[in-house]
Amino acid sequence: MMERYTYEELLNIIAELRSDHGCPWDRAQTHESMIPYLYDECDEVVEAIKNKDDDNLCEELGDVLLQVLLHAQIAAEEGRFTMADVVDEVAKKMVRRHPHVFGNAPLAQTEEEGLARWKEIKALEKAEKEMRRKNREENL
Repeated sequence: MMERYTYEELLNIIAELRSDHGCPWDRAQTHESMIPYLYDECDEVVEAIKNKDDDNLCEELGDVLLQVLLHAQIAAEEGRFTMADVVDEVAKKMVRRHPHVFGNAPLAQTEEEGLARWKEIKALEKAEKEMRRKNREENL
């Protein structure tokens, strides 16, 4: 059986592709230049799901992950954020938006109830974020 790569090894591969001695195409990419590829890869995931093609779905999910990793690597190179920040942010979001699973809120009894809670929490977070943005602007 072939050895499997780890997540950490994949992060190192992406960093190497973008390094000075990496691939010229990968090094040239920006967030903006990669937008069409992100759309294409997401469309291919949807197509694999519709076709119930697990082999292709696995491959296409990997391609979407590659897009995420490349965007995070570009941001890290610019000193903006890292893949660890992306992972931390999404984990925190999942915990915040599921108090019925990770907190002490009553368990959601239906799919609709769970979605309604998600939307309510998301709306509150958006309002708080907007308030912080306005406060920052006023303090400038």
